[in-house]
Amino acid sequence: MTLEDTRTLRFFNRGPSGWARLIFFSVLSLLLLFVDARYRYLESTRQVIAVVIYPFQRLTALPGEMASDIGAYFSLQHHLLADNTQLHLQHDADAAQLQQLQTLQAENAQLHALLELKQRAGYTMQAAQIAYVERDIFKRKLFVDKGAQANVQAGQAVVDNIGVVGQVTRVYPWLSEVTLVTDKDNAVPIQVVRNGLRAVIFGSGNISELELRYQPLSADIEVGDELVTSGMDGTYPPALPVAKVIKIERDSAYPFAHITCVPLAGVDRHRTLLIVSSVPPLPELPPSEAESKEAPRSGKNAKRVKP
Repeated sequence: MTLEDTRTLRFFNRGPSGWARLIFFSVLSLLLLFVDARYRYLESTRQVIAVVIYPFQRLTALPGEMASDIGAYFSLQHHLLADNTQLHLQHDADAAQLQQLQTLQAENAQLHALLELKQRAGYTMQAAQIAYVERDIFKRKLFVDKGAQANVQAGQAVVDNIGVVGQVTRVYPWLSEVTLVTDKDNAVPIQVVRNGLRAVIFGSGNISELELRYQPLSADIEVGDELVTSGMDGTYPPALPVAKVIKIERDSAYPFAHITCVPLAGVDRHRTLLIVSSVPPLPELPPSEAESKEAPRSGKNAKRVKP
């Protein structure tokens, strides 16, 4: 066998040509499509193949789905953090507005009560705003924005919609100093509403406490009694609420009972107060009998007493 014959020797028969194969498989595919569409012969075969290749489809799609889920997670996390921050800011703003609204509602209710009190009172009043509060905690004083230009005078009573707050003790051109009823140097003549008992109540220096001093152990005073101004000092109009009895201590070792009261007015709460016009002065106290006898001697026509 020559070399040329060896080169022309074919070990494998190549079969039909490529065009023939293409035409054959194309016709076969069309035939299978027709049979499947017409008679549904390959439905079960397709289901079996789908079950067999489903795991491979999932494995193939898994990286893409994982990447998509991770991106969605971080995007959602970012949006949630942004929304959470926005909600916190909105919550703080709403809380501040709500607090401001509640403050305005309380102030509005207090102003309505002051207006009603001013209308039904038998004496004139003028409203005043608290401008300053005494920084010294031992001095129960405050300053209001009405002074001499508003005809405010020292000695005028200061009240709120509930009762007595204090008394004007010093007047400036545009400000007035008010001493609270709880000041330790302040005293207010009062009367017990239940039985009409008259007494004097004193400040204790504590913003939430008053003392009813110099009452005998047998005094007809009970816990819960309401105390109002008696109007007998020419400063406070009568029947203004002052305090309420909360504690009574009677000890036979002491001549007087220790009676503790709480002020009824908002001495440390409200911003708007009412300054009561001056109460008509009381008539002068008549001279005593001894003073009447001594009076002629002090005159020009008094007789000279011989030694």
